[in-house]
Amino acid sequence: MFAKNSYLCMKRAVTDGLHTDKRIIHTFMEVINLGNSNSILNNFMAQLRDKTVQKDRMRFRINLERIGGIFAYEISKRLSYTVKQVVTPLGIADVPVLDTPIVAAAILRAGLPLHKGILNFFEDAQNAFVAAYRKYDKGDSFHINIEYSSSPGLSGKTLILADTMLATGASLKIAYDRLCEDGDPVHTHLVCPVSSADAVEHLMKNMSKDVTLWVAAIDEELTSHSYIVPGLGDAGDLAFGEKI
Repeated sequence: MFAKNSYLCMKRAVTDGLHTDKRIIHTFMEVINLGNSNSILNNFMAQLRDKTVQKDRMRFRINLERIGGIFAYEISKRLSYTVKQVVTPLGIADVPVLDTPIVAAAILRAGLPLHKGILNFFEDAQNAFVAAYRKYDKGDSFHINIEYSSSPGLSGKTLILADTMLATGASLKIAYDRLCEDGDPVHTHLVCPVSSADAVEHLMKNMSKDVTLWVAAIDEELTSHSYIVPGLGDAGDLAFGEKI
């Protein structure tokens, strides 16, 4: 666990995405915690965490999809638009439409429902997928193993990378680095509804200012097995069933 002063500094760097001081020039990764503001998002988060409600796998997946859509909407406010003339039955309307090329990526398998929610909003996005998981060594130690990666070129595009849980931040960073082998995105939005404070600090130290981390909750405790407390359990198992 990192030092208390370090955590306090990190907390001051986290915004709710709604009340960010426009004068701030970010020289490091920006962190936005949408859970700090009252919204329907917190209802969905409560259901995700509830040990009784989460037994319903379909509801668990649907709630992740809803959450993905909320994050997508908030991210859309930070993208570029071009005014398009739309012919209506009665005239012509000038409408700002999205002109940012987007690649929506998911870390398998827990990130899939979240990814679907993002795609519901960015329907024309290209897609990328990374299979990253913990491979345990002796004792509690483990390393991150990547078995599969598929991505279009990322140069000149905005990358949205989704994973439901962010425990240590190691798997997300490795997945991001693997995807960036296919080009450097203009900006990257990391969507991770539940994160540990350790993971947030790890990413703030290792990610650039061209990355924004979006979360809905930051939990302070991480066990010796790198499980988030209170967290919500194993998101992949809850969404798709237990694995061998």
